[in-house]
Amino acid sequence: MPFIETAPGPGRRTWTQRLQHPTVVLSVILLAQLMVVLDTTIVNVALPHIQRGLGFSTTGLSWVINAYILTFGGLLLFGARAGDLAGRRRIFLAGIALFALSSLAGGLAVAPSMLLATRALQGVGAALAAPSALSLLTTMFPEGPSRLRAIALYATVSAAGAAIGLVAGGLLTELVSWRWVMFVNVPIGAAVWLVGRVALAETATRHGRLDLLGAVTSTVGMGGVVLGLVEAGGTGWTDPVTLAAFAVGAVMLTVFVHNESRVAEPILPLRLFAHGTRTTANVARGLVYAGMYGMFFFLSQYLQDVRGYSPVSAGLAFLPIPLTVFASSQLTSRVLARAVPRKVLMSAGIVVAVASMGLATMLDARTSYMQILLWFVLLGAGSGVSMVSLMSASLADVAPGDAGAASGLVNVSQQLGAALGLAVLVTLFGALTRHGRIGPEQVVGYAHALDGVFALAAGFTTLALALVVAFVRTRPAPAQSVAEAEVVALGGDEERRGHGEPAVLAEAG
Repeated sequence: MPFIETAPGPGRRTWTQRLQHPTVVLSVILLAQLMVVLDTTIVNVALPHIQRGLGFSTTGLSWVINAYILTFGGLLLFGARAGDLAGRRRIFLAGIALFALSSLAGGLAVAPSMLLATRALQGVGAALAAPSALSLLTTMFPEGPSRLRAIALYATVSAAGAAIGLVAGGLLTELVSWRWVMFVNVPIGAAVWLVGRVALAETATRHGRLDLLGAVTSTVGMGGVVLGLVEAGGTGWTDPVTLAAFAVGAVMLTVFVHNESRVAEPILPLRLFAHGTRTTANVARGLVYAGMYGMFFFLSQYLQDVRGYSPVSAGLAFLPIPLTVFASSQLTSRVLARAVPRKVLMSAGIVVAVASMGLATMLDARTSYMQILLWFVLLGAGSGVSMVSLMSASLADVAPGDAGAASGLVNVSQQLGAALGLAVLVTLFGALTRHGRIGPEQVVGYAHALDGVFALAAGFTTLALALVVAFVRTRPAPAQSVAEAEVVALGGDEERRGHGEPAVLAEAG
């Protein structure tokens, strides 16, 4: 008797329908975001082992981090616009595939050039995946409590991912090998790609041309500025390489702004900056990340170089940060956001983060971990509260056609804030230590330099607070949400696919 496939009976759902459940889709998006954010720091603790294993020079070693951050941050806007034009599901899956394959090649690297090339390709994959992931999230969950809870989880992953990377990097490096900080992405990326291929619904595509000139000029421009800051910390502000990097960066960014004002399909529509609250929220996020990544970078070195922590111990020391970020972001989305005005939440969270960085300026060679633990708890709590409200404001009132670009801008503010902020802090550290001639063995000078670095980090975050107080509106303007507008544009297709069930997010929260 031939096999006859029958439709599922009433109340029964196929595997495809189950995988398209909003909770599954949200899990795919969060796992992808965790993977790409985690890779900004997962190699930090492994750097000494990478240097010995592949023969990196001291200068070249810094590019293991910078090659990823620069291609990630520089191409985010291009990835976002590509998702708008070609379909966000398609671009998301392409980015995840590239990220996983380049991670595999990086783990197999036999020379410094091979590792740096694969790190740059990881950044390209992340730049394609990250903005499409966030815009898929905003498409699926309408503005209101359901989107706020989804954004809270996304903000938690974004803020805590860097600290989780330090923990994971320490564990993998000491227990297995530095190569596993790359290999670990392969099974995660494969799972995200396989489930996402079924679970994610494609968004509407648009006719248009990709803004290649904008992509090149923004990437080279931001890369030039970061390179100039890094070189200034090592060779001085008057060094020819430093000056040339700044000049190229300034010229390219000028061309980028001019191009975006004239091209038909810009990767960054300048009209996005006309919304004062949204622009302020993005700038404030970048400034908070600038201070936070500086804390991660320098305290991880302090714990190992001055206090003698092993990679595992140094990584685990950061565990309180993701734990407090998760707890505070969930409290914010479930309780505080309903009772406290958005501007007050932003300000209160940033104040707590400023307190953490201010206390860190008292660091010396005898500082106990219990004192550092307090700083970590405050930093995690402040980040969790502020990032949920800041990210929500960064996506408010965005037109459907600009959803991808707005999502890309959210990620750009994070990556560019981290890269530029860290470069400035490294430059200051180089100046305070006379370009690195004071080493960890001279702990008094080392700790004094770190105090100055943390003071500037606190200054970044204080500036974020001032911008929020001055420019964020207390009452959001009513507007049709991105999700609602896209559902109408697609003829209700999102609802028919089962993606219009925001209430089930409570199961994922």
